[in-house]
Amino acid sequence: MQRLWLTNALVLCLFSSSQSLAATPLVVEAALDRQVVAPLLAAFEQAHPGIELSYRDRSTLEVNALTAVADPPPDVVISSAMPWQMNRVNEGYAQRLDSELANEWPEWAKWRNEVFGFTFEPIVMAYRLDLARHMLPPQTHADLHKLLSTQRDTLQGKVTTYSPSKSGIGYTLFQQDARYTDRFWDLVTALGDADAHLESNTRAMLEGLSEGRYWLGYNLLGSYAMVWAQEHPEVIVQVPQDYALVVMRTGFIHRDAPHPRAAQAFMNFLLSRDGQRVLAAQTPLFSVRSDIVGPYTAQRLRDQVGDRLYPIPLNASVLAFVDPQRRDAFMARWQREFNRYQGVNDD
Repeated sequence: MQRLWLTNALVLCLFSSSQSLAATPLVVEAALDRQVVAPLLAAFEQAHPGIELSYRDRSTLEVNALTAVADPPPDVVISSAMPWQMNRVNEGYAQRLDSELANEWPEWAKWRNEVFGFTFEPIVMAYRLDLARHMLPPQTHADLHKLLSTQRDTLQGKVTTYSPSKSGIGYTLFQQDARYTDRFWDLVTALGDADAHLESNTRAMLEGLSEGRYWLGYNLLGSYAMVWAQEHPEVIVQVPQDYALVVMRTGFIHRDAPHPRAAQAFMNFLLSRDGQRVLAAQTPLFSVRSDIVGPYTAQRLRDQVGDRLYPIPLNASVLAFVDPQRRDAFMARWQREFNRYQGVNDD
């Protein structure tokens, strides 16, 4: 009888434990399109059936705001707007991840074991086939500037890029462009002169290209553009040949994560061989790990583009991008250069 009682108690204990595990929630606030990252989420759920994942896809600025004001806060925060992520970490919103995977992660792709870059995504140009029927598509930033200057009438209203005031990643990319080309502000003026449409996300640019409203897009997230082009053959993706910016999606565990163990499991999966293998084989997000083989890896991208890849650094230097005075000065000049030949503001 005692043995039977012990057996029943053990079964009840195991059942209660599994029920508790099955009910463990995990909330991820992310500026990362669910459609693109779906294979990774599915792999995580398969590897961790006891965690109930709630993945919320938002804009970079929404994610940044929710990091500070959400009640309850999210467990994990993911965004491509690296300066905003670094700023939140610097403000103390992240908790340290002490795991073997975190300790072994490349130094250039993490900061203080608190925030981790887990993708390696090129920034691209994209154009409709219609463009190629009228002019030679641009392969470099200089080509783009020349095209906007010499084909202004043909391209009037048919060019799109990010709005630096409505998109954190858009603002970051333009800041980086200003570092790497002396003619950046000439390019901004040419974009304004061509009445370029400013969008808040890459998807809006891609939809406009497919619908024929736009012929040419500048500074799109390559991961989204590559997925889109696979199903929309009218859109061609071009990695700039003079230099290509690279962004990393960064993730951190919120300091007040309601479910820290689930958050740790998720972050460790992003850094693991299994997670990175999914990124390299089933998404165009490009894995970071050097021991992964697949069509989308950082090493393969380096092999294709060479030393013309310019990753945005994951260190304290990017905090300058969110300095209010620097941002105000940059946006004031953007308004002045972009609107030099028109009376319209980028609201």
